[in-house]
Amino acid sequence: MFDITLIAMGKLKEKFYLSAAAEYAKRLGGFCRFTLLELPESRLPEDPSPAEIAAGLEKEADQILARIPKGAWFCVFTPEGKELSSEAFTDKLRSVKGSGKSSACFLIGSSFGMAPRVKDKADFRLSMGPMTFPHHLARIMVLEQLYRAEAIQAGSKYHK
Repeated sequence: MFDITLIAMGKLKEKFYLSAAAEYAKRLGGFCRFTLLELPESRLPEDPSPAEIAAGLEKEADQILARIPKGAWFCVFTPEGKELSSEAFTDKLRSVKGSGKSSACFLIGSSFGMAPRVKDKADFRLSMGPMTFPHHLARIMVLEQLYRAEAIQAGSKYHK
């Protein structure tokens, strides 16, 4: 069975996000071994300087890079990434599986993004589009798209 890991910076607190995340994680379990890793965001001052932001992202990078499963195909969500339709995302995931990889790891960075060295480590950079979303909502959207991609591959009627 294929392994999918989602690394997300920060914890969900609101019940409606927790409920939605739990539902999609449960659904994903029918198609793959799914792991969600919530890592703490660096604490920054109220109005951080660019240097403080960079230092915080570097601390986060150490945590992130240490948690990417060995040998996993690594994809980061970043505004400058490639935009894909649900079908194209499914094809990308299918090609990863077909390449002999047994796992994929996805990253949703913190509210300030992610350190350049994390992006450099990625096998693929994916964008959720030009709109800005709260990171908690983005997590639900990523989980839904992962579930949709798995459902499409399985021939489920979920994707219409």
